[in-house]
This record gives sequence, structure tokens and C-alpha cells, in this order.
Amino acid sequence: MTDRFAPPDLNDLPEDIRNRILAVQEKAGFIPNVFIAFARRPAEWRAFFAYHDALMEPEGCGRASGLSKGDREMIVTATSAENRCLYCVVAHGALLRIYEKKPLVADQVAVNWRKADISPRQRAMLEFATKVNQRSHEVNDADFDALHAHGFDDEDIWDIAAITAFFGLSNRMASFTSMLPNAEFYLMGRVPREKKSPA
Repeated sequence: MTDRFAPPDLNDLPEDIRNRILAVQEKAGFIPNVFIAFARRPAEWRAFFAYHDALMEPEGCGRASGLSKGDREMIVTATSAENRCLYCVVAHGALLRIYEKKPLVADQVAVNWRKADISPRQRAMLEFATKVNQRSHEVNDADFDALHAHGFDDEDIWDIAAITAFFGLSNRMASFTSMLPNAEFYLMGRVPREKKSPA
């Protein structure tokens, strides 16, 4: 899980956190390491996942967004690769494969999104995310104009920047704790699931 901090025991966690983690396990079939590693500080865990959900699942917060789930995971994968965060590249690359249904593209984005087989709209999105990630002090009106030309509105631009900034925090926490990706992430979305035959 992490080489530097002992994970808390699931049974010792506050009920709300334990229940959320068990729900994730039920849905995914395993517990992503980040859920346990961050639970060593319950108040921070709650704040982290509340902001995560607001950004990555805005419909659950009653907010519409022009970014698809695939767009969001593409931003996380590309900027996490720039930040050299093994955990986030592997975990969010897996989700990108699932949402985009393009296994090769997730690997391309993780290695070099500038050469990936993505749309001009997605390329503009990642160009901006990269700038926010590396040189946010240089963002200017021309950056907004370039995104508007691809159909992004100001709320979408906020989302791109906020996702980038939030996962910059996540990248740094995962890296300094030496958090390792779960083995399950490596195969997710790579091999199509077998279709069940009708009963």
C-alpha cells in the first residue's frame, strides 16, 4: 500500500468512512489503496473525497458539466504523468480505458499525450491542463479563447483547472507516502469483458 505509513485497520475507522470504503469494495471488487492510506486522518479523508466527488462526479452534486467522465480521467492521467505519480497514472489510466473504451489511448496519454490519438478538443483541454499544472501563473485570456474555440465554456475551464489542481495535491500525497497502485488496476479495461449469454 505505502512503504512509509502503516495503514489504519478498517475496523477502527469511523463508521461513515468504513461504510464508504466497503461500498467502494463492493462495487470495484477491491479497495483502492488511496481510500485506506488517507483514512489515517479522518477529517482530511472526508474533505479530500468530498472535493474529489464534487469534481469527478458533478452530477451527484446537482451540477451539469461539459466534461465527460473520460475527459476528467484524461486530465488526471496526463497531469499525473507529468508529476510522475505512479499511483494516479495507473489508477486513473485504468478508469480512462474504461470510460473512453480505447485501451491504447490511455497508455499513450500516460506516456506522451501530445502524440496520443485524441481529438483536437481533448488536445486543447490537455494543453490548458498542462499549463495549469506547470505554469499556472502564466494563464491568460488567450488560453480561455483557445478553449472557447473548442466549445468549452467558463465553467468547463474551471473544471479543467480544478481537477488539475486537486490531483496535483493527490499526486504529491501519493508520491511522498510511496503509495503503490493496487494490482487490479493494471488489467482493468484492457481486455473486454465476456458477454453473458442470455438465460
